[in-house]
Amino acid sequence: MLAQVMPGERIVDDNALSDAEALLVEIAIVADPSPERVARFPHLKWIHSVWAGVERLVPLAAARQLPLVRLVDPTLAQTMAEAVLAWTLYIHRDMPAYAAQQRERIWRPHTYVAAGEITVGILGLGELGRAAAARLVDAGYRVTGWSHSAKAINGVETFTGVAGLHMVLARANIVVVLLPLTSDTHHLLNVERIAAMREGASVINFARGGVVDTDALLHALDDEKVSHAVLDVFDEEPLPTNSVLWNHQKVTVLPHISAPTNRDSAAKIVASNVARFRASGELPTLVGFERGY
Repeated sequence: MLAQVMPGERIVDDNALSDAEALLVEIAIVADPSPERVARFPHLKWIHSVWAGVERLVPLAAARQLPLVRLVDPTLAQTMAEAVLAWTLYIHRDMPAYAAQQRERIWRPHTYVAAGEITVGILGLGELGRAAAARLVDAGYRVTGWSHSAKAINGVETFTGVAGLHMVLARANIVVVLLPLTSDTHHLLNVERIAAMREGASVINFARGGVVDTDALLHALDDEKVSHAVLDVFDEEPLPTNSVLWNHQKVTVLPHISAPTNRDSAAKIVASNVARFRASGELPTLVGFERGY
């Protein structure tokens, strides 16, 4: 796909390069590689990720002062917004409970609750979070949001700071995690903050596994503090077959599919960025190494 939209560039699989050819590489277009693969290219001018999350690459790029670009793709944002709405509805409309009842052959209707009575709290109001918030507002939900820096979004009550985070957690029936993984957000949802959540709330993590303390979440699920968790991301991926999450009755496990990169749109964005760089030396917005995104 990249070769089709960048006919003037030589696009090669890094595994096919000899050590001598590796010296010629100027731009690395990556997904989520091990840093060692990128370190093989000593003459890189910059790195372009086709993922929104770049936490594995930040230490390498920072150490070499290599410009690092992450994918900002409206198509990806809309795909994530669709997933957030879908799994919010999954929880809101009691689908985990009905699935459990089906396994036990139990016929028991649950009381319907209107979307306008459900508060969804979004942690992270970047491109993905803003798109998800807009989709939820359109669907009739009450939406609150939290971010490190202040944001203004139509129809969404937004918060920042430690006190603001606790406010969002205390109000939300469903907490949606869309934060990048950084030193500041690692285990942001820990024992203390999960305890601050509304009794019986649910969690949807579509960010990175490390943002949520899995042990703390499991304890909260077992204690019925948290009613259900939809997890698309994990500390280790693929999720090991011996993980207790697979068979936990209050956990829905997804194989990191909430917002896959669209190859067509991502390739065009990369091609446009590379063409601009070739013409003028201008780079897209870069990842800030201190903040990690």
